[in-house]
Amino acid sequence: MKKLLLGDEAIAQGAIDAGLSGVYAYPGTPSTEITEFIQLHESKRGADAAPIFCRWCVNEKTAMEGALGMSYMGKRAMVCMKHVGLNVAADAFVNSAMTGVNGGLVVVAADDPSMHSSQNEQDSRFYGKFAMMPVFEPSSQQEAYEMIGKAFDMSESCRLPVLMRITTRMAHSRAVVDITESPRRQNEKRFPEDVRSWILLPAFARRRYARLVEQQSELVRLSESSSHNSYRRGEEPSRAVVACGIAYNYLKENCPEGCKSSVLKISQYPLPEALIGQMVADGAEEIIVMEEGQPVVEEMMRGLVPSTVAVKGRLTGELPRMGELTPDSVRKALGMEALPSREADDLIVPRPPALCVGCGHRDMYTALNQVAAEYKDARIFGDIGCYTLGALSPFHAIHACVEMGSSVTMAKGAADAGQWPSVAVIGDSTFTHSGITGLLDCVNSRSNVVIVISDNLTTGMTGGQDSAGTGRLEDICRGVGVDPAHVRVVVPLPKNMEQIKSVLREEFEYDGVSVVIPRRECIQTLKRHAKQQKKQ
Repeated sequence: MKKLLLGDEAIAQGAIDAGLSGVYAYPGTPSTEITEFIQLHESKRGADAAPIFCRWCVNEKTAMEGALGMSYMGKRAMVCMKHVGLNVAADAFVNSAMTGVNGGLVVVAADDPSMHSSQNEQDSRFYGKFAMMPVFEPSSQQEAYEMIGKAFDMSESCRLPVLMRITTRMAHSRAVVDITESPRRQNEKRFPEDVRSWILLPAFARRRYARLVEQQSELVRLSESSSHNSYRRGEEPSRAVVACGIAYNYLKENCPEGCKSSVLKISQYPLPEALIGQMVADGAEEIIVMEEGQPVVEEMMRGLVPSTVAVKGRLTGELPRMGELTPDSVRKALGMEALPSREADDLIVPRPPALCVGCGHRDMYTALNQVAAEYKDARIFGDIGCYTLGALSPFHAIHACVEMGSSVTMAKGAADAGQWPSVAVIGDSTFTHSGITGLLDCVNSRSNVVIVISDNLTTGMTGGQDSAGTGRLEDICRGVGVDPAHVRVVVPLPKNMEQIKSVLREEFEYDGVSVVIPRRECIQTLKRHAKQQKKQ
């Protein structure tokens, strides 16, 4: 059976067909469609089919821990996030290699080279190496579909989590994928044989760590024999190519009849050292490493080959140091003549991103800017979400934006240093993701800050997924310890502008922790809900 699927959808379908019992995720581009595909599958599930848990989590850390709990029960679980989400999940992620797994556990991290929708270009393969767990990196949608099942199998046979690393082009490009017509049944519940491996007291953890170190040679052997890694000696073996993940697809696109150089395809880690050794034994004098993201393999190769072999790639300039690989950049690295093309800038008029017409964030920023202008050197700390666009024209409203939840604690730190007024702007979903603990810090320190939780009742930036705190933000803030008299709700509409500004002025003047919640549904989800009601 064939389906036309995004890379994300191929992973989701592969996980379903591999007997998945639960997917745990926080929406983050380019990983979001994995969970959405499974949710759509569940909405059409027959009464006889075993259910798959597929609710959004509050953040990536809780997602990783929830998946660990399902694995503890012997069920297969998958965790999905973008690369910076792995930072949030890092504590549980790294320690999961120490506990090991009971049911198969696969962590999918979607990296974003070129920062299409992200703050940085970090490479999740570093995390896999750091945690000493197997890493899979598919080169095509078909391989992604097949690989996820093998990752679950390997997770259960090695008793370790497996990291699957994809990038934006793999996640968001489509291809025809052959799908099995005989999906695997879900695992039955079973408890771990040795509960001590799940209790990371130092005495138990030291034994688990020793076992993890012992497993590394076996993981290398599995990489060397993996069907996802392959080596072919070329007609001109003195020049070799190492192509990782989607880079192998770009290599094939430029060499449809085959490459004259020797080619080592890598889609499973740790690095297959025997295959690298064979490439050198065949006479490789120069090795070009093609990899999406950072020069992870290029750096490691220098420690695996003789010093007489030149290792080239992103660090030496054959490939760009930053941004995505492309078929054209790979072609140039191969020394092939450039194909005729036109730059997109010659064809497309630039259109900077902007908040939607009718968006409540617009009215919030309009009021906030006008009130802030009444104070000398007011400082507004922003956060991650569609409202981050308030940094751009016409608002130019925020002075810093670092990562999820940082607005609250940066506003606190600025207030601690004597800044007044010190304001944080954070969305409802980001607040529950990682802003609540910062607000508790503010309360405990009695900080002189104003926290604006711009509540559009959804996770707007990634497509309108459910927001964890909908309908409960005031209760959460009061429960954390904010004075109920200074938890204020306003409706961001032009007709309410004077009221909103009055509330902001009052809270600016209050010496303590204030929370102002401008609440109006996202214009996009409002339209979607209106259409659904018409159909009904």
